Amino acid sequence: MKAPPERWPHAQAWVGQGVAAIDTPSLVIDLDAMERNLARMAAFARERGLRLRPHAKLHKSAELSRLQMAQGAVGVCVQKTEEALRLAAAGVGDIFISNEVIAPAKLARLASAVRERTTRFAIAVDCAEGIDRLAAALHGAGVTEAAAIDVFVEIDVGQGRCGVAPGEAALALVRRIHQHPALRWAGLQAYHGGAQHRRGAAERAETIAASAQAVRHTLDALRQQGFEAPLVTGAGTGSLVHEAASGLWGELQAGSYLFMDADYAANERDAASPVFEHALFVKSQVMSCSADRAICDAGHKSHAIDSGLPQVAHPAGLVFANGGDEHGVLRTAAAGAPLPALGDTVWLIPGHCDPTVNLHDFFVGVRGGLSDGRVERLITIDTRGALT
Repeated sequence: MKAPPERWPHAQAWVGQGVAAIDTPSLVIDLDAMERNLARMAAFARERGLRLRPHAKLHKSAELSRLQMAQGAVGVCVQKTEEALRLAAAGVGDIFISNEVIAPAKLARLASAVRERTTRFAIAVDCAEGIDRLAAALHGAGVTEAAAIDVFVEIDVGQGRCGVAPGEAALALVRRIHQHPALRWAGLQAYHGGAQHRRGAAERAETIAASAQAVRHTLDALRQQGFEAPLVTGAGTGSLVHEAASGLWGELQAGSYLFMDADYAANERDAASPVFEHALFVKSQVMSCSADRAICDAGHKSHAIDSGLPQVAHPAGLVFANGGDEHGVLRTAAAGAPLPALGDTVWLIPGHCDPTVNLHDFFVGVRGGLSDGRVERLITIDTRGALT
């Protein structure tokens, strides 16, 4: 567990005060909006008989992971070994590393945590050598069949990133998993990250239909050789309605639904999808004014720009432009509209939540809205910088 950041004691003084007390720039959660998102996603999965395993790489927080599990999630996903180990140390009891890990040092650390049996771990593989290295690490740590780790074979369903080819290639890996007593064959990892950000609803549906064909082909190849996949896991916030409707996926890995960001908001909404609200904001302040612009104190060090610049949630009618590391340039969307004044608060919606969260040490949780709410609590970002 990470030690509290140096800024923590100063920020604790904001608890119980109005939002005006929050220093800028700060990463703020609208707790009411977040909890509505949480409830809508839990209901969506429950009504369809699907498991929910949200991606903790979104919020990087043990507290929010436990909150999601208390609301029905079976566990969480992460992408990095260090993320998994930090969350496990903070009491998160069921973690799937939905990514390949092949470095012996990382596998040794994971194997030691598996041996302790305080957290249930799972991992993805996409090659024979990855399976053998995982098995060797577990053997070296003394992990027995009784403490076997769940192993998912990742297939490439169109992302063109990790994953073995669907069909026969996946079958070979399933056979290899069965050769190692400390490995438990758990099913298929089938996630198409690129589909999440295709703007049109029809385009996303078409993409996931092709992914479903790859999953179905693999399941058929496995059954022909006597193997049944216990579970197919995958899906994201942008495409989850299609995986849910396919009858193939049994577990949803959506993560961004909890906060939403400007990039996801740009998607055409699927009619069957729950309505998710923006719940994550960067609070900033106007620090300089000119006749044609205002400058706020939230630059690239406070929000990621890989999916575009942030949008201004409030005041309305402002456009955010690149001002560099420490500054944001605000202009009016309509000629003659007023600019904010020196010292005014400006609320920004990040373009991409996940890497924005990784720039901050903690969230400021606000109850009662961004205008009149009060600071309820601070929430640590436990896996910030967990890149290995």
